[in-house]
Amino acid sequence: ASVYSPPGLLRSDSIPEVGEDAAATVGMAETLSEEEQDELRKELAKVEEEIQTLSQVLAAKEKHLAEIKRKLGINSLQELRQNITKSWQDVTATTAYKKTSETLSQAGQKASAAFSSVGSVITKKFEDVR
Repeated sequence: ASVYSPPGLLRSDSIPEVGEDAAATVGMAETLSEEEQDELRKELAKVEEEIQTLSQVLAAKEKHLAEIKRKLGINSLQELRQNITKSWQDVTATTAYKKTSETLSQAGQKASAAFSSVGSVITKKFEDVR
């Protein structure tokens, strides 16, 4: 009462698992010579040390930045206002904004002129009725 499965059709290794990826990496390390492995370990240590140093430098720069802002009296609310103002200036400098603004301005002027002429007509009709 066993079910026949053709070879390779239902193999569990067709989709690599996390553990299998790790096993493949270990297998790769075994193919490296001792000298290559030592060289890579040295490089790994060097890169880790550089990352640590950069993290410390970044933390010191951020602390210095905060101190400068504190001395200048710049707080989060002021920074937010400055960012919003800058963003708005960037938007108003775009060609699309300028064209839209000009179009709306022209439409407003035409509408004002139309209302003005309608008002003149109504005023004239009232005068004629009197």
